[in-house]
Amino acid sequence: MSEQTDRPQIYLATPAAFDLDSFPDRLAAVLDAQDVACVRIALASHDEDFLGRAADACRDVCHARDVAVVIDTHIALAERHGLDGVHLLDGSRSVRKARKALGDDAVVGAFCGTSRHDGLTAGEAGADYIAFGPVGGTALGDGTVAEKDLFAWWSEMIEVPVVAQGALDAGIIADFAPVTDFFALGEEIWSADDPAGTLATLIAAMG
Repeated sequence: MSEQTDRPQIYLATPAAFDLDSFPDRLAAVLDAQDVACVRIALASHDEDFLGRAADACRDVCHARDVAVVIDTHIALAERHGLDGVHLLDGSRSVRKARKALGDDAVVGAFCGTSRHDGLTAGEAGADYIAFGPVGGTALGDGTVAEKDLFAWWSEMIEVPVVAQGALDAGIIADFAPVTDFFALGEEIWSADDPAGTLATLIAAMG
């Protein structure tokens, strides 16, 4: 696949924690203001009741706007709550299991850190997209970043869509726009007073 010329799409991750009374309205406002391809429920909670209620609330907001919604890790919750699929955080390890459980039509994505090999394995196992990151500097993890060269190679050689995520800013977005299919944005916008306006600024950086 040659280096893409179309502008990357936005893949929106929720905050790791949010208030179910207010967040659905914040999410709706962002989706109404900007074109978003997919929303990922990225909660840190392990409380299945809360996760289920969050899944229902986000699904209702997203599906009313024809936006796909996936959830981190929880294959059973994705199926039970009518989500479009799952985002796996363990690279290629659970891709076949998720595909078997959710079927051919579900979205199965895999976060593969900075590992080209893991990305290739996940793609061969049936992942619909591969996410690499972080692409920006962050205090989280061991300081390793997914370099632009990885995305350039992937976009040139591999058909499976690629997602850039982690510590994004306008400069990184402008730099990576020619070599990625999606930008995954989360805290970059939710930490702002005006998430929709912040997202608009970051989208504009793509050129």
